[in-house]
Amino acid sequence: MFSLGAIQIVCVNQPDIVREVTVCTSLDLAKPAYQLKHIGPLVGQGILTSNGTKWVHQRKIIAPELYMGKVKGMMNIISESAVSVVNLWSNRVEAEGGVADIKIDECMRNFSALQELLSWKNLFRRIPGMCYLPTKTNREIWTLEKEVNEMILQVVKERKETTFENDLLQMVLENVKDSKPSKEAIDDFIVDNCKNIYLAGYETTAVSATWCLMLLAANPDWQDRVRAEVTEICSGRIPDFSMLGKMKQLAMVIHEVLRLYPPVTVVSREALKDMKFGNLDVPKGFNLWIMVVSLHTNPDIWGDDAYKFKPERFANGTIGSCKLPHVYMPFGVGPRVCLGQNLAIVELKMIIALILSKFTFSLSPRYVHSPTVRLLIEPEHGVNILVKKI
Repeated sequence: MFSLGAIQIVCVNQPDIVREVTVCTSLDLAKPAYQLKHIGPLVGQGILTSNGTKWVHQRKIIAPELYMGKVKGMMNIISESAVSVVNLWSNRVEAEGGVADIKIDECMRNFSALQELLSWKNLFRRIPGMCYLPTKTNREIWTLEKEVNEMILQVVKERKETTFENDLLQMVLENVKDSKPSKEAIDDFIVDNCKNIYLAGYETTAVSATWCLMLLAANPDWQDRVRAEVTEICSGRIPDFSMLGKMKQLAMVIHEVLRLYPPVTVVSREALKDMKFGNLDVPKGFNLWIMVVSLHTNPDIWGDDAYKFKPERFANGTIGSCKLPHVYMPFGVGPRVCLGQNLAIVELKMIIALILSKFTFSLSPRYVHSPTVRLLIEPEHGVNILVKKI
């Protein structure tokens, strides 16, 4: 147990207590107040406003299969985005004489100034009063947040004035239809969920793809195995949804990447009343932190090779991967699992499959291994790989 200013935190790594916390559906175990304004809640989790107010949403929770249906409908957009990256790399390789030294994290996404600054905000909010001081960083954060919120609400306004679209934004809007809270609370909910979808389906994918390519570059045997699978399944075509589902070797690699470099480093909850998990009493107002990285690399759970890249541990899926599979939680676990995980996984499979079908690659001498925690676990100095066309 420790404190960050006024925030009292209990770190939980005992697997039995972790299980109890992750399956808890009580609204009295909520998103921590310090996170709500920063990232916001996900659809259907009960605590919906970004100002810390408890708003019990009365509409149905979105079923995972409905969400997956939305992802299937986005396959053209996902494939077009992946193809644009492949074309960019092809041009670079040709321009540089057959081998290009590419800093891939810059290619995976336009690095978000909002994401970088909000990482600082996440730290500042844990220090009492820091988020209110008119520092240069805070002023930049306030300006960016205002601009992003206005852009999101403008898109929402235009959507409401046009026709129905079968996409994720429409799902969010349908979920607040006929809701009774104030317009401000509903706007906060829409904005927070749009940010969540962006973080889960874009930022997460980009960073995870970067780590995935780094590990495949460092492990050419697995690079060859997955490339052979992609070639056999796709036969030169751009993968569709069913093709991606058949890529078992790629799925094993992705699971292992997410184990070693999970998108979420800490699963955090706040007790809104006195609660008990196993033999642990959690007073009202205390935060529970589940340290995901520690659980993902615990030798008692994963074996003596817990820190090694070993995709074959997922040969039988996540259930057969270790002694206690419920501790594998790259997107959380249980009833509050991140709704954005399906979008992230599909995007990740698409971009990796297309790159493997067009290029071979190895680590550049310029690469310096230095994972660092911002909102996600990111390569501090980026990832450089040497890329050749097949």
